[in-house]
Amino acid sequence: MLKSLTLIIISLLTLNTTAQNSIIEQVNNYLDSKNTFTEEVIYVSIKKQKLYHIQNNQIIKEYIISSSAYGIGSKAGSNKTPIGLHSVREKYGDKTPINGIMVARVFYGNIATIYDDETKSKTDDITSRILWLEGLEKGKNKGKGIDTFNRYIYIHGTPEEGRLGRPASHGCIRMKNKEVIDLYKLLEVGTLVLIL
Repeated sequence: MLKSLTLIIISLLTLNTTAQNSIIEQVNNYLDSKNTFTEEVIYVSIKKQKLYHIQNNQIIKEYIISSSAYGIGSKAGSNKTPIGLHSVREKYGDKTPINGIMVARVFYGNIATIYDDETKSKTDDITSRILWLEGLEKGKNKGKGIDTFNRYIYIHGTPEEGRLGRPASHGCIRMKNKEVIDLYKLLEVGTLVLIL
């Protein structure tokens, strides 16, 4: 019994290591194809609806997210999540309290009701923190009609925490409020963000 339990634990650890290695390899291959080197990168997996914080080829943290309910794409007005290589261009929310609603990146004092079930909020509120992304690939997520920055694509907190783990946003990457605050503290402007 103990031997079989040990084998199951070893198998699970091996599977987890294999999955992590696969993610690291995918990220590195993409960065290599763009002649880009970095010790720190945020990787957003649309398929898994997860965000991975990677440092020195190690996943140090993973988060459940929501990308767009409308799929992937860069066209302005599409409400889709753009893919490819990005960076954090600007950060907002240093003094915003947890669950604080930001309008045009400013907190005016309103606190969101947080839903941990399937409830859809009446408004697509942006809460707690904002990491405003800039596309780095001309013709893919940078340039006229497809520009990530001009489309106001953020990584941000959401009142709809119960809907995380499936596509639900209007183009942005949504996170739990506490988790986006934690991530915000760790990331500098200029940190690379790869969305695939």
